[in-house]
Amino acid sequence: MTKQLQARRLDGIDHNPWVEFVKLASEADVVNLGQGFPDFPPPDFAVEAFQHAVSGDFMLNQYTKAFGYPPLTKILASFFGKLLGQDIDPLKNVLVTVGAYGALFTAFQALVDEGDEVIIIEPFFDCYEPMTLMAGGRPVFVSLKPSPNQDGELDSSSSWQLDPTELASKFTSRTKALILNTPNNPLGKVFSRAELELVASLCQQHDVVCITDEVYQWLVYDGCQHVSIATLPGMWERTLTIGSAGKTFSATGWKVGWVLGPDSLLKHLRTMHQNSIFHCPTQAQAAVAQSFEREQLHFGQPSSYFVQLPQAIQRCRDHMIQSLKSVGLRPVIPQGSYFLITDISEFKSKMPNLPGAADEPYDRRFVKWMIKNKGLMAIPVSIFCSVPHQKLFDHYIRFCFMKVKDRPGGGKTSSSLPMPPAGVGRGVGPICVGAG
Repeated sequence: MTKQLQARRLDGIDHNPWVEFVKLASEADVVNLGQGFPDFPPPDFAVEAFQHAVSGDFMLNQYTKAFGYPPLTKILASFFGKLLGQDIDPLKNVLVTVGAYGALFTAFQALVDEGDEVIIIEPFFDCYEPMTLMAGGRPVFVSLKPSPNQDGELDSSSSWQLDPTELASKFTSRTKALILNTPNNPLGKVFSRAELELVASLCQQHDVVCITDEVYQWLVYDGCQHVSIATLPGMWERTLTIGSAGKTFSATGWKVGWVLGPDSLLKHLRTMHQNSIFHCPTQAQAAVAQSFEREQLHFGQPSSYFVQLPQAIQRCRDHMIQSLKSVGLRPVIPQGSYFLITDISEFKSKMPNLPGAADEPYDRRFVKWMIKNKGLMAIPVSIFCSVPHQKLFDHYIRFCFMKVKDRPGGGKTSSSLPMPPAGVGRGVGPICVGAG
């Protein structure tokens, strides 16, 4: 055909670094500590709920309500209504989507118009920028920056802060939305109440919608508290709160997500949803509904999966931190999420001329070298940054520590010792030898 086939909305977003690095890893015998998925099953009660959904009521093989399986929207409204301090209507304030990814895409398409500006806090989950562009919007970036720490002390994700003056300068009359991710991927930062109050004040001052990605809300460590920005005064009316069953119940392949918010916003997402996806798989929704019903009965108790899971994963995090320190790396201690980033500046100084294009950020060349020579996959942090700022972050790589021996909520208790993430000992150690 002589006509241009590609829609203009796809210009500049055709390259996906995930495709590139996963392909590289698949071509060799590689320990994958890059991608964010657990190496253990979901809790027994969730697996049993899915089995029951598949083998029980045959009508679960058919369509359900377009905006969500009624038992799921009902339990989400009840469960999160208490947490957010709102009387949530299952029909008006809840939309079930194909994963949190689907919730994000639906939100951008429903609310962002041609020329609208969207403020993105970096480092950011990499889909935020292309989703903004596909909707016709213009991404506006503001960076978290690490505060100086005392010599010998490891950096913490809590020390990465927004500059209040810089953040305020990003808001203009064209700003439509701000995307917030707490706990943050890739950094593992959990935004404090004071930080959220700053964001909330600016959103209200400039009449901006806040799209908050809270998929890791149950995975917080060291006694840290997750705060939903929708709970702050005046924010429910302008906030979309996005969650994920995949991250909540360690079942990333189920692809069940949701978005909670006021009807004044959700009605536009429903319009987008009914003219695109229309409907999400019924059986997976039924399994998630039953899993939440179980958790609601156990919430806050030692038997709760939401209590057991972060306890077990914190041990995995701590083991990975110690393993990385033992080979001379400087991990940034995360407050939450599946991930940590680690500083590879020492390798950059010792191995500055790794193969790759002249303008390719160092962390990407380093990860390719590590996959090929050490059989270990991580993710370069520069892919989570805007192009002008990639060089500022190209001395960090991201590891996933969501790897345990004994699964919380399963046949063994979460008090069992977690297994060191596969490959940390045999993968990272030799890197130090090769670099020296």
